[in-house]
Amino acid sequence: MVKKKILITGGGGYIGARLCLHLANEGYAVTSLCHSKIPSDYSWTSKMEKVIVGDIRDEKLMTELADDNYDIVIHLVSLDHRQSNSSPGLVSSVNITPVWSLLDIFSRQNLNKFIYFSTAQVYGNLSNEHILETHSLRPQNPYGLTHQIGEVICDYYNRNSVVDCSVVRLSNSYGAPLFEENNCWWLVINDLCKMAHDKKEIVLQSDGSPLRDFIHGWDVCRGVQTILETEKSHLTYNLSSATTLSIMEIAQKIKGVFENRYRTKLSIKAAEGKSNITKSVFEIDNSLISSIGFYPKWSLEDGINDLFDYLESKQFRNNSI
Repeated sequence: MVKKKILITGGGGYIGARLCLHLANEGYAVTSLCHSKIPSDYSWTSKMEKVIVGDIRDEKLMTELADDNYDIVIHLVSLDHRQSNSSPGLVSSVNITPVWSLLDIFSRQNLNKFIYFSTAQVYGNLSNEHILETHSLRPQNPYGLTHQIGEVICDYYNRNSVVDCSVVRLSNSYGAPLFEENNCWWLVINDLCKMAHDKKEIVLQSDGSPLRDFIHGWDVCRGVQTILETEKSHLTYNLSSATTLSIMEIAQKIKGVFENRYRTKLSIKAAEGKSNITKSVFEIDNSLISSIGFYPKWSLEDGINDLFDYLESKQFRNNSI
């Protein structure tokens, strides 16, 4: 059986590295495009068909890659929501122009499928709503705005080329990084687990009431694989757990896992001395991706334990040096 060839942009990043490994293990021929360097982890690089270092903004490189006749391109490169508050010219050059450029170049080479990683932030501020993919888009920050524009570009190529463009609106992923250099410790669950492990306390930056939908990184990979393998085309999917929790509820779950695991009390301090637990008031519906065979496997408790496993192993390695 001939392996399908996949190019993953941002393949050395937090989500990309995990997705590259997952799809390689599932039998795909994966080429990882990394921005600055080839990862040093041989157990990862040995499973890749190719690992290429290059800038997504380099159209000459993209044209050369397109000559390799990939079946699928998965586009992950984006500035994060904090970096996306930079100058519009810089943000557009990373978050928007490469989407158009990739589709322009690869659509001429008989590309079959293009998966664009968008974000649930295209929906804007959510309150007391059930969010289907047909929900109106009201982005409230440049990160959400640029991804909405990326989705519009995908829609254009769905209507004007043979490429099947699918959009993934990711909620909030979490989980231990594959590479130490992956920038992931600002993510809420990762941050709170690291704080609990290192400082034996959790200090929240808010009163704990903000709401989030969290999905584990390995479930993100399984969701993408499900989209790759469905016969349905030209669709946009919410990739979420469909469970909304407050930051305080997350902190309480981490506290429970920590105390059960280490037999040590863990304190939680909320900003301004508050500790309000807000009832879930919105849901990012995942029934569309569920209808093609996806459902999350990782419980939040399993994900928290996996993070503690990683932090313990990292501490052991550091202490052994």
